[in-house]
Amino acid sequence: MPGALVAFAFDRDHGRLKSRVIRAILGGLSREAIARLTGRFLDREWPHLVRPGALAALARHREAGDYLVLLSASTECYVPEIGARLGFDEVICTELRWDGERLDGALRSPNRRGPEKTRCIERLRDAHPGLPIAAYADAASDLDHLRRVEHGVLVDGSRKTRREARAAGLACVDWD
Repeated sequence: MPGALVAFAFDRDHGRLKSRVIRAILGGLSREAIARLTGRFLDREWPHLVRPGALAALARHREAGDYLVLLSASTECYVPEIGARLGFDEVICTELRWDGERLDGALRSPNRRGPEKTRCIERLRDAHPGLPIAAYADAASDLDHLRRVEHGVLVDGSRKTRREARAAGLACVDWD
């Protein structure tokens, strides 16, 4: 892990860092073992992870009949389970390479961050032509794809990111 952090200090490649850390911690584990770890973690931490504002927004979208997609730069180790628990229709996240049933840990897909999230939004537009897209995000690296949807919302952003979001005409909310 120290080597991965040193490399990141020089190359700033979030995907490479993610892969190296996952390989160091989870590499070689079975799908079943990772699913058990994910389930236990989410069972224990769920009340601390889910914000009431997020649940309310999801409920509003669900009541409106919206198609719900969870788009995350985090990995398939746990994002699909979060999506299932929250009732999303589709989950798009960073995919990992597996050797049969064992986790290799290298990235199988691009890291779903920054410009790659924007590409994912465009693929969703192609898959669901004519549907307006609302997107919620919390980081400066998400501003590009928030600008490209009909209803972009920055959630709990830093002061600087909120200024940038407002300047781009995006809504800003706090769910803390």
